[in-house]
Amino acid sequence: MTEIKQGDTVRIHYTGTLLDGKTFDSSEGRDPLEFVVGSGQIIAGLDSALPGMVLGEKKRVEVPCVEAYGPVNPAMRQAIPREGIPDDIPLDLGTQLQMQTPDGHALPVTVVEVDESTVTLDANHPLAGQDLIFDIEIVSIN
Repeated sequence: MTEIKQGDTVRIHYTGTLLDGKTFDSSEGRDPLEFVVGSGQIIAGLDSALPGMVLGEKKRVEVPCVEAYGPVNPAMRQAIPREGIPDDIPLDLGTQLQMQTPDGHALPVTVVEVDESTVTLDANHPLAGQDLIFDIEIVSIN
């Protein structure tokens, strides 16, 4: 049987869960996820678990946060003056907004704290600091 190696294009079905069992993403009901092994298209901890697997194989992969979305970076949280935010922008906790960096790139942020004078925005990935578990099945290898 053909084993997966670096550079192969693979398709997998997956379910990603947190340590408490809560599902954060799944390919269930969708097409399998397709990517090139070792290309950096998926998180490192999942990518590195694939070489050696074969078509149809199922596996549970535990990915520590440093091999997923990294630890929470306090420097990615910033309090900004509330008056600098237009009135039509919702500021409910958990609201996802998009900011623009000085060089023009889009930066997704989440409202994490609001008081009378400031709004704290967090640009960390929502899964930063989380260890993740993936149940995967190899659907195709090319």
